[in-house]
Amino acid sequence: MIHILLFFLCLVNNHDRYVVYGIQHTHQEDLELEQQLQLLNKSPVKSIHTKFGYIVDCIDIYKQPAFDHPLLKNHKLQRKPSFQNSFEKTSVKNSSTKPIFGFEKDECPRGTVPIRRTTKNNLIQSKLLSSNHILDKDVSGLQIAEVYLLSDGPYYKVSGINSIYNPKLLRNDQMSLSHIWVQNGLGDATNKISVGWHDPNTQNWWLNIEGSNIGYFPAKLFPNMSSADQVGWGGRTLTPPNTPSPRMGSGYFPDKNFGLSCYFRQVSFQNESRTDYGPPIYDTGTINDNPNCFGVEYYGDLGRKAGYSLQFGGPGGECGN
Repeated sequence: MIHILLFFLCLVNNHDRYVVYGIQHTHQEDLELEQQLQLLNKSPVKSIHTKFGYIVDCIDIYKQPAFDHPLLKNHKLQRKPSFQNSFEKTSVKNSSTKPIFGFEKDECPRGTVPIRRTTKNNLIQSKLLSSNHILDKDVSGLQIAEVYLLSDGPYYKVSGINSIYNPKLLRNDQMSLSHIWVQNGLGDATNKISVGWHDPNTQNWWLNIEGSNIGYFPAKLFPNMSSADQVGWGGRTLTPPNTPSPRMGSGYFPDKNFGLSCYFRQVSFQNESRTDYGPPIYDTGTINDNPNCFGVEYYGDLGRKAGYSLQFGGPGGECGN
């Protein structure tokens, strides 16, 4: 069982070629990056080299970087969500789905958590994108294709099965992602989490993948998230102004062909009843700020394996950003 404290997680499609555009780093900046790496990369109990080329470190569960945050100084680790039993009864199993973490032939020892080792290039890329956050709707160069619920909530869970692609990026300062999100608040008071299931006892938001509880977003770090007033599913791309947008999802527009266009199926949410519901068509809206580059379609309940489903994505290109 993995128990990781999560600050932020979303399904980000990026590539491993790091070229810094128009930025020169001084010796002092390099020293600062090295200091950050020393703080982030804890001494591992074991290290695993993945088939994707990056390294996963197995870190003592009580020495994971999340505990360095001042608000979590005396945090008591939650081993499992209080809704564990109810989740086991309702979760969807998909035995044909291959592991997605890249080290399925190895595993971390009991009492440790797997954490991808941070590199200097990771920090440089993070610095490039930090001033233009892809989850902020008012960022220049951002393209959105999403479905959301029109009602104001409160919501306590959002879920779905997503097809994951790895669209090629032309620059290091571009991003393309698919995500499920919950949000509460307005303006500077907004708290937003990509993927989450609210624990009514601790107020933490849990991430669960294929029946496995990966970890949680501590309530202390999200004071405005006792519930969510908005939830949604879809994709986003981010590129600097006056540059072509990367592909979103598979690069194809929605066409009801689930083998071609990117999708979320079996989407559901929970309100105050703590019961799973599929989003009714009359209570959903879509955001598609550039139909020439991307599309999004919500189909409602398609029955059988698909359930409540949507598709999104497109080829990108010159999107007028």
